[in-house]
Amino acid sequence: MVRVGVIGLGVMGSTHLDAYSQIPDAEVVAVADRDPARLCGERKSEGNIKGQAEGGFDFSKAKHYTEGIDLIHDPDVDMADICLATPLHAQFAIEALQAGKHVLIEKPFARTSEEAKRILGVAANSNGKAMCAMCMRFWPGWDWLKEAVNSGRFGKVLSATFRRVGEHPGGPFYSDGQRSGGAILDLHIHDTDFVQHLFGTPDAVSSYGYKKNTDHIDHVTTVYHYPDGPHVTAEGGWAMTKGFAFKMTYCVNFENATAVFDISKDNPVTLYEADKEPLSVELNPGMGYAPQLAYFIDCIQSDKGPERVTLKEAAQSILIVEAEALSVESGQKQPVTKLD
Repeated sequence: MVRVGVIGLGVMGSTHLDAYSQIPDAEVVAVADRDPARLCGERKSEGNIKGQAEGGFDFSKAKHYTEGIDLIHDPDVDMADICLATPLHAQFAIEALQAGKHVLIEKPFARTSEEAKRILGVAANSNGKAMCAMCMRFWPGWDWLKEAVNSGRFGKVLSATFRRVGEHPGGPFYSDGQRSGGAILDLHIHDTDFVQHLFGTPDAVSSYGYKKNTDHIDHVTTVYHYPDGPHVTAEGGWAMTKGFAFKMTYCVNFENATAVFDISKDNPVTLYEADKEPLSVELNPGMGYAPQLAYFIDCIQSDKGPERVTLKEAAQSILIVEAEALSVESGQKQPVTKLD
């Protein structure tokens, strides 16, 4: 049994609490938040996807901490699940790793690539295992796409388009571009990371975007450049007018098929093949949160480093996003710095 402490009880912290109830080998023994109403479960945040932060966790069964550092140093905690605001990820991840804890870090991995590199350096010398919670790598329909690309059963990928847009989530954190990084880092990084997951690190990016709700980039469209590779684009942002329903889609065109994902549909993946009726692909139920947590728990219990999401890949995703931001500002194609 892995004894878990969750630090930060906003949308993602609450979503993780719900997900741990589906994992027999994990037990949440401690929670931490400076908000007393969150800490006792009286108040919870609302997510942008149905099923997030539903609030089924029994707070009476866990120790309560107002300071996450105190939770980290609790000897009864094996693993720290860090769901704090992005600028705090590096500080708390490093503290937990230096304390010998296993660490799950909510996305984005860090506020900047320099902070991400600091975590990488500490993790390399820690006894604890660490993973960034890139949930799309585990999301039903997206894990199916990864297998379809890797297997080559529909031929090569000719083009891939991803879209993730909605209204601004509001609140002081998301309204502060310096803290959140704007939508380009907080939201769009899901697709940037998945592009990397499918096709590797691009050589360069060409990005176009604008600011609306913060002083950082709130809407972006990017072309990811791969030599002799597929044509890959992604659009992301939280600049839509209030009331605009959240959209999460992809359209991937293979040589011999086209696959479309639309989160608004009951059966979100439709496969089109020549001379066949469109097929609704059978997927595992639910979202990507419980599978990603179960995977990391298994890594801890099996004493193996995470391979489905590595810390290096999580850091590389930030470097790609930073290149996208530079491309928006300069109006020029921007090379991507690649980690050794």
